[in-house]
Amino acid sequence: MARSWATLGVDLHLEPAGSGGLRRGLTDALRDAVRTGRLAPGTRLPSSRSLAADLGIARNTVAETYAGLVAEGWLTARQGSGTQVAMRVPSASSASSAQRGRAGAPPSGPGLAAPRRREPGRPAHSLVPGIPDLAAFPRAEWLKAARRALATAPFHALGYGDPRGYLELRTALAGYLARARGVHADPETVVITAGFSHGLGILGRVLRGRGVRTVAVESYGLDAYRRLLQDAGLATPALPYDELGTNPMELGDAGAVLLTPAHQFPMGVPLHPDRRAAVVDWARRTGGLVLEDDYDGEFRYDRQPVGALQGLDPDRVVYFGTASKSLAPGLRLGWMVLPPSLAEEVASAKGRIDTVGVMEQLTLAEFITSGAYDRHVRSARLRYRRRRDALTAAVTERAPEVRVTGIAAGLHAVLRLPPGTEQPVVQAAVWQGLALHGLSFYRHPQSGAEPQDALVVGYGTPPDSAWAGTLEALCRVLP
Repeated sequence: MARSWATLGVDLHLEPAGSGGLRRGLTDALRDAVRTGRLAPGTRLPSSRSLAADLGIARNTVAETYAGLVAEGWLTARQGSGTQVAMRVPSASSASSAQRGRAGAPPSGPGLAAPRRREPGRPAHSLVPGIPDLAAFPRAEWLKAARRALATAPFHALGYGDPRGYLELRTALAGYLARARGVHADPETVVITAGFSHGLGILGRVLRGRGVRTVAVESYGLDAYRRLLQDAGLATPALPYDELGTNPMELGDAGAVLLTPAHQFPMGVPLHPDRRAAVVDWARRTGGLVLEDDYDGEFRYDRQPVGALQGLDPDRVVYFGTASKSLAPGLRLGWMVLPPSLAEEVASAKGRIDTVGVMEQLTLAEFITSGAYDRHVRSARLRYRRRRDALTAAVTERAPEVRVTGIAAGLHAVLRLPPGTEQPVVQAAVWQGLALHGLSFYRHPQSGAEPQDALVVGYGTPPDSAWAGTLEALCRVLP
């Protein structure tokens, strides 16, 4: 029968009974708890009397079990120190053959020194776009904000709350987005999400419920977003793309369009002003919606970033933003700024699906209002600009047939390759232990555009300590 003890404030689930008798069952249960790391090295065990009382068994059974495990090397016992889990548990070769068959070789547990090895199959370097430099996450400032937020939050803030999200965060975001991105936002029309995918999935279901059948998408983009819309029952035809960006002239009877107008992902160019105006005119004329993914709009290096498309018509544009590029995707924090006519319906749909952790919301609100977010973005902008400059200089010198394209913005760049070389370069990168995506990885399967050989290089991904080595690995595989 399963038992547990709590003598030392530890609740450990044990199953001491078994076909081999009570002592054998307890021995196997304790050995397995040590072997799997549930009992960490150095953990002090209850006295034989206390554990026997907790488990409702004879004290001698526990004492004999402890003695046997001490003899095997799983535990240690010293006068005055009691019984503890050994700092170095025995290997499979030091146990009896019967014990090896049951327990196997114990892995390193907490407190044991073990060499750090790369995970099998994990590349030595990564230039896959979409992730910022996670080593540069502002831990100290974030922790200060979390402490201040928790210390001052009213008790009711820790309840289920408003499905739109914590009011203080929605208010902080409305002010920040108006100032930094030209977004017309009111806290009542802001909905907090667990990232862009979460928000897009919610909105896709709302649009389908409203009778929308088609959401047009760009010829290049993330397949995961197309699948989210398709899972909601929406068709996702591709729009043409050229040197002016995505062409909205072929929207046809689409009910909505998903765009990255400030910095097209992955091509790296802004939507031409004439086309920005054209897509808003289309939305007004047809009653359609523009879904604006402003995934890295804060990172423009050569000039002021272009304002959000939403500023042209807040009634026809849904604005999406996240902390995934500016801070870290693991925070799972995103937001939608919705037309007033859509806000209540989307909030209701979100409330039926899930909510976003309140502690992260409280902390981000404090992080923004304290000015820490602005300081972090300015610092990150300088770091990524230097990396882009270093990438451009290295490619120009080492691979003159390769061109770095796209505006000086964001956390990635597109490297144009000689015709027919994309796949060989990507394969060579695999051999070099470098994770790298070709442009074809992001091409819509129904795109009518002529395939182009290129790489999408996420220069924001490596930590500073690995940047020089990663850049060198890239240069080695370029034609």
